[in-house]
Amino acid sequence: MDESDRHDLGLRTRRSVLGDAYVDRALERRNTFNAEFQDLITRYAWGDIWTRPGLDHRTRRLLVLAMMVALGREGELKLHLKAAVEHGIARDEIKEVLLQAAVYCGVPAANGAFHAAEEVFAALDAPERK
Repeated sequence: MDESDRHDLGLRTRRSVLGDAYVDRALERRNTFNAEFQDLITRYAWGDIWTRPGLDHRTRRLLVLAMMVALGREGELKLHLKAAVEHGIARDEIKEVLLQAAVYCGVPAANGAFHAAEEVFAALDAPERK
C-alpha cells in the first residue's frame, strides 16, 4: 500500500470512528502549520493502527478511553466518549472502563473522566439532539 492509499484508508476509518462532522471540522481547520500533522495522524493513527486486524474497533475504542484518562486528555476523552456511545458502546461499559482507570490511573484522573462522561452523556441526551 502506498502513502496515498494509506491516507485514503485512514480518512475512511477516521470518519467511521469519529463521524463526518468532526472530521470535516478538523480538515477545515487545516492550514500551512498543521497540514502535515493532519496528514500524519490520518495515515498512521487511522490508516495504519486503527485498521490492523489484531483488535476490532470496539476494543480499540475502549482502549482509547482508558488511555485518554491515563493521559488526562479531557478534550480527546470527550470526543471519543461521544463517538463510543454513538457507535454502540454501552454507558455501563464506559463506567467499567472508568472504574478500572481509577485503580490504574488514579482516582483524580477517573474523577475527571466521570465528570467528562456525564457532560457528554447530558449533551447526547439533550432534547434538541432528538
